[in-house]
Amino acid sequence: MTPSAESLAASATAASKKGLPPVHLWDPPFCGDLDMQIKRDGTWFYQGTPIGRAGLVRLFSTILKREGDDYFLVTPVEKVGITVEDAPFVAIDFEATNDGLLFTTNVGDTALAGPQHPIRVSYAADGEPSPYVLIRSNLEALIDRKSFYRLVDLGETRLHNEEEWFGVTSGNSFFPIIRASDLL
Repeated sequence: MTPSAESLAASATAASKKGLPPVHLWDPPFCGDLDMQIKRDGTWFYQGTPIGRAGLVRLFSTILKREGDDYFLVTPVEKVGITVEDAPFVAIDFEATNDGLLFTTNVGDTALAGPQHPIRVSYAADGEPSPYVLIRSNLEALIDRKSFYRLVDLGETRLHNEEEWFGVTSGNSFFPIIRASDLL
């Protein structure tokens, strides 16, 4: 059987009737790559065309799985490779709650930053930060610029690994953003 977006959508619909499908339990045979890509801004493309239906993007996002550096859409019977430019999701907002920072993604997932959903920041050679939050399993969301600026507004300096760091706290965990000595 040749993998197609239609067959994956039908399988995902059936599997997602009771919440997120248990993709971590599925190990079907690899069926090849699908011409599907997730861009850095969170836009999903199929055969070079943006997928405009939010419900379909959400559906595909529920059967997304990462193995090493590779991403797949999986069902109990098929597994197809897709291309992810950066992170598969974008954290488009967060709310500061009594329990911590509750992130919302472009596909409707939520995650409370803490030990199970850590925040990390990587830096490009030019010093540009790329902040992420773990959403589910080993799938991260790139935190969008406006949300990152809001996070920085909540930041504080703390001792982390015997060094002063500027970062944020959520879920009783401190997440370093930048060494305090590197702040301008």
